[in-house]
Amino acid sequence: MIRGSSVRRVVSLVPSLTEAVAAGGPGLLVGVTDWCSHPAGLGAARIGGTKNPDTAKIVALEPDLVLANEEENRPQDLGALRAAGLNVLVTEVRTLDQALRELDRVLVSGCGLPRPEWLDAAAAAWRDLPAAPAELTAVVPVWRRPWMVLGRDTFAGDLLARLGVRNLCAGHADRYPRIPLDELNARGADLVVLLDEPYRFTAEDGPEAFPGLPAALVSGRHLTWYGPSLAEAPGVLAAALAAAR
Repeated sequence: MIRGSSVRRVVSLVPSLTEAVAAGGPGLLVGVTDWCSHPAGLGAARIGGTKNPDTAKIVALEPDLVLANEEENRPQDLGALRAAGLNVLVTEVRTLDQALRELDRVLVSGCGLPRPEWLDAAAAAWRDLPAAPAELTAVVPVWRRPWMVLGRDTFAGDLLARLGVRNLCAGHADRYPRIPLDELNARGADLVVLLDEPYRFTAEDGPEAFPGLPAALVSGRHLTWYGPSLAEAPGVLAAALAAAR
């Protein structure tokens, strides 16, 4: 394992980790995915998608550290990078508390950066949440054609719960189950929460599938990313949810 102080070249396969590293050590990043959109103007090489990275190109970049996530990246790709002799740090994030710990591990232990102020600000923002209104139950699609929703044990579900919104399908055996639309509509949710990623739901594409339910259109970066956006996420998400109540 390379010590953080020795890390000079980093490839990130996770958009939220790209943003987190760029906030404190932009010069470390030599490779990022095509989906790494924050911050704007990243000068690092693009190495493909999170699910289909160009492993040969990553190896050619000679990174000291590759950042990955057990959900976003495929085991076979990470295995190929390790087989090529690269150091791969894989995060696991299912809850806010876990995200805060993993961010410290990535940034401080992995990359050798100082603990960022925004990480403490994020912890405080989520710790000091105002009392939520009466709890609502929401169906939370992440894809359509076919319809897929948040199920058990997800980071986004944990954030919603902290804001007083219970995931309708949190008890499902799968983390991202495929459930027919008619079944979703029959389950008696109070609202539908629609993200702009990975499927880009909009006011014209999504709410019409759930007639009679108020729709909260929320930023995927604030609900699913773990990085600097976590500090402002409680306010942004609470406002979007309040507008739909």
